[in-house]
Amino acid sequence: MRCYQCGAELSEKDFCTNCGADVVIYKKIMHMSNRFYNEGLAKANVRDLSGAIVNLREALKFNKNHIEARNLLGLVYFEMGETVAALSEWVISKNIRPQKNIADDYINDIQSNPAQQEMLDQTTRKYNQALAYCNQDSNDLAVIQLKKVVSTYPRFLKAQQLLALLYIQSEEWEKARRVLNRCLRIDVNNTMTLRYIKEVDRMLEGDEAAAKKKKSANPNSYTYQSGNETIIQPRPTREAFLGPNTLLNIVIGIVIGIAVCMFLIVPARVQSAKSDLNDELKQISENADQKTAQITELEQQVSTLQDQNDKMNDQLNSYYGEGGALQTVDALLSTVTLYIEDKQDLTAVSDGLYAIDKDYVENEATDSYKELYHAIMDQVGSDIATQCFDTGVSLKNQGDYTSAIDKLEKAWYFDNTDPEILYNLAAVYQSAGNMDKANELYNELVSSFPDSEFATMAERNIANANTVSVPQSGEDEETNTEDNVVSD
Repeated sequence: MRCYQCGAELSEKDFCTNCGADVVIYKKIMHMSNRFYNEGLAKANVRDLSGAIVNLREALKFNKNHIEARNLLGLVYFEMGETVAALSEWVISKNIRPQKNIADDYINDIQSNPAQQEMLDQTTRKYNQALAYCNQDSNDLAVIQLKKVVSTYPRFLKAQQLLALLYIQSEEWEKARRVLNRCLRIDVNNTMTLRYIKEVDRMLEGDEAAAKKKKSANPNSYTYQSGNETIIQPRPTREAFLGPNTLLNIVIGIVIGIAVCMFLIVPARVQSAKSDLNDELKQISENADQKTAQITELEQQVSTLQDQNDKMNDQLNSYYGEGGALQTVDALLSTVTLYIEDKQDLTAVSDGLYAIDKDYVENEATDSYKELYHAIMDQVGSDIATQCFDTGVSLKNQGDYTSAIDKLEKAWYFDNTDPEILYNLAAVYQSAGNMDKANELYNELVSSFPDSEFATMAERNIANANTVSVPQSGEDEETNTEDNVVSD
């Protein structure tokens, strides 16, 4: 045992002979840690793994640098099928003592065998899937997964216990008992296993069937009790009833029986049959009402499900349909790809960006989408706006107002801070004869850029439009040349 302060070997003294540090309490802590380690080792040797885990954890509470206790705890975890916990303990042990540590061998044995590592990963995933099935009340699917786990990795104690618990829930006591016996072979003193076994044994213990009562009877005699005595008398024979007036008595009895049937029994039976028929009709009517109510309820459920289906279809269309979120994302990514491949080809990039809805970008798009959109716009927006503006002005001077409007709309899309673009766009609409749209854009120019020289020109054009008709394509436009044409 070494001193915690200077690292020197300690003697039997209560202080360190090298640095003089008081080591009384330190020695007690180390002794307690070693004691729990020894107890854990003893329990591990007799396969009391759960008890060994408790002792080894206590040993590490007193001395977290106890390498032997940590390595043994990892071995116990691995023996119970908890590979992740075992590797965690061995990695910690390796970090504490990088050299001459057997934990290196344990880790290398697992990592050097890809087949075993893949098997352990598969069993862990299947066990987690079985837990998910249990949470979803799909116990049959959970049992199937757990059977695969325990057949591949029989030492996985938690999987064995969960399989036994599912058998207990389904009242398959014999199967549960066999699985629990396998659990005992892994960990002989596991508290949960013992509790399950106690419950299974209690259910398997059944009371013996009650003894059948034997009845003995003599068909030729009958008995009756007289006080404390049982009297047995022979039954009268057929001959005892035969006498001289037997035939007459039989006839009279038949007549009386028929009369009783006609006047007493038959009416009662008819009334009973009518009552039974009415009850059946009433029951049928109630069942019909109940079925009608169920049909109405099911129709309402169908209507509700149809509404939900329509909403979900609308949501899918919003993602996959025309103009949906995914198409918008694809459009932006395609545009970025084109820009990366050929930065000089701004035509394809401008078409891709122009197809993107700005309202979607500002109101619905994610932050990363907005950042990418604004980044590409910052890179190429100004150049595309300049290119489209120059082309639009050239087309306007050639009298191709439709194409000029398209180019200037794109220029305004890519640069909505330049009043010159907006003014020329309004002028093209004015030249094309669409004075309503031109006035709308002139008013937007005046309100957005009131201090610009183009705002003054826009106000003058609005005033002139109210008094002078707009010249059509091909007519003399000399009177409006100063106001409607701005050189690029």
